[in-house]
Amino acid sequence: MSIRSVRVLGPIDAVDADGAAVALGGPKHRAVLARLAVARGRTVPLETLIDDLWPDGSLPARPAGALRTFVAALRTALEPDRAARTPPRLLVTRGPGYALEAPVDAARFEELLDDDPAAALALWRGPAYADLPRAPWAEGERARLTALRLDAVERLARRRMDGGRPEEAVADLDAHTTEHPWREEGWRLLALALYRARREGDALAVLRRARARLADELGLDPGVGLAQLETHVLQRSPALDLPSSGDLWTSVAGLGRRAALESTTPLLRTLAVHGGGPVTALRRHTAAVQEARRLGDRDLTARLLGAFDVPSVWTRSDDPASSAVLVDAAEWCLRSGSPGRVTRARLLATVAVETRGLPGRRGPEAAATAESLAREIGEPAILRHALAARVVQSFHRPGSAPERVALGEEIVGLAVRGEDPTSEILGHLVLLQARSGLGETDAADGHAAVLDRLGERSDSPGVGVLLEWYRADSEDAYRAADRTLAGAGMPGLHDGLLALALAGMRLRRGEPLGELPDAGPYAPWIEAYLHASGQQCGHADAGRHDRTTYDLPDPPPGHVADALWVLAGHAGLAAGDRDLVDRAVAALTPAAGEIAGAGSGLLTFGPVAMWLRQVSTNPCWDTE
Repeated sequence: MSIRSVRVLGPIDAVDADGAAVALGGPKHRAVLARLAVARGRTVPLETLIDDLWPDGSLPARPAGALRTFVAALRTALEPDRAARTPPRLLVTRGPGYALEAPVDAARFEELLDDDPAAALALWRGPAYADLPRAPWAEGERARLTALRLDAVERLARRRMDGGRPEEAVADLDAHTTEHPWREEGWRLLALALYRARREGDALAVLRRARARLADELGLDPGVGLAQLETHVLQRSPALDLPSSGDLWTSVAGLGRRAALESTTPLLRTLAVHGGGPVTALRRHTAAVQEARRLGDRDLTARLLGAFDVPSVWTRSDDPASSAVLVDAAEWCLRSGSPGRVTRARLLATVAVETRGLPGRRGPEAAATAESLAREIGEPAILRHALAARVVQSFHRPGSAPERVALGEEIVGLAVRGEDPTSEILGHLVLLQARSGLGETDAADGHAAVLDRLGERSDSPGVGVLLEWYRADSEDAYRAADRTLAGAGMPGLHDGLLALALAGMRLRRGEPLGELPDAGPYAPWIEAYLHASGQQCGHADAGRHDRTTYDLPDPPPGHVADALWVLAGHAGLAAGDRDLVDRAVAALTPAAGEIAGAGSGLLTFGPVAMWLRQVSTNPCWDTE
């Protein structure tokens, strides 16, 4: 019988399908399990596990052997019925280390958070990673989960009030504000719940207590939401009896909605970077922007757009519909009056980031203007945002890797001086990709080593996922990396990537492409090659234009545009499609010194120059 869940929302343990506790072993066994759970499915190298398990340097005689003993015991505990010599499914060996693929209660908590906050909160049995309070590698994950739990408490209170049950919300909110007195939204909700429970005096007392604590201990005045609520309580405003129209993420209506909307953005940015679900954060952010725009508040809309400066390392949006909404909102703000230089720079950077991978001049022009404004302003954080936008808009043609080397180096320099680990990670990812595209393997490996350390230190799950792809050197390794990516919440990156990576590997080996997984957005180019590659040079009708290749569109700008052009060019050669071959040659010639697809840092179709030589030396192809 396998386990039902590894549990980290409290003391570290595991339960089987019947809910019975699983014997995990001693403290070191639990520490190993917890360290792998913190990684959320990512590979933790053996050396990292050793350093984290014995941080004071008091290593056993053979630390690697001791660690493998702990892993073997944990595998037996997690899968007691696994047959001999069959590979483990829950605690797996992957590359240079181990990964946990078992269900974890923290992941279930996040899945329930939107739809059933009461059930999500019921999973908590104490502080996260409670028996490892001083483990530095657990601090970031513990803080992230704690922030989500506090949000869940407030979300549940809103739902109870919206359902006409304010009394049920009062007790939880009273404890919540006592334990976390600096969360103004908690005070606001408690006062509102008391008012709706016909306890107007208690509601005023809570608001005044909040004001006093903020002033006496932090020297702060209450925010807009608290101040407005106090006024409305004194006036017994009918608006206070209206429901708040549901979840904060989708529609924050009623009193204080502007303040509540603005308060979501820092949490959403944290979720996008550290929460393992960028697309979820993007959609929630989009809903907040839509609500601000519905209110007709351009300043609030602009602040929400500018504060969500989450860097992107891929030139295809995780949610094109959300990106279109954000671009439209940013353009609306830019058209309205004359926003200041800082606001204008941030809005233009948003336009550039959310139009990445799309044809047209608006994205590149917005990125260039944002950079120019940022350099005039001289604020490093604004410049880093603008340079990140320049990166994703730099794929206007194959052969632009040197441009990204310069951008990446500047981002790293700014990030190091500003102690900004998220931007430092972005800069090294840009450099890893660009150096890979230039065939500078040693330099790219150096950036990968830096990213290993930064990803673990800053708890950025996407870094480990990308590095697994970077290091994949076989079809099995690509499939293992794809399984990790599948749960990372990045559909814009995941869709079709495995098919494209396998196609590149087989094409380089001179093998038929054979059966491939769903190719997603890359299907037109892969299918064109598959359709055309059965034709032989010199065939009676080799000079005709095959419709599948003749109608093939230009690849969109992006990390793998050169790889798609190589596929298109091979299809054109095989089908005798002169126009398609000429288009491919024109597109790829500026990238003659680069490696097709390697600029993604994830896959490769081999040197561009190799394909160009195939065209120029093909005896069946007239290049004159």
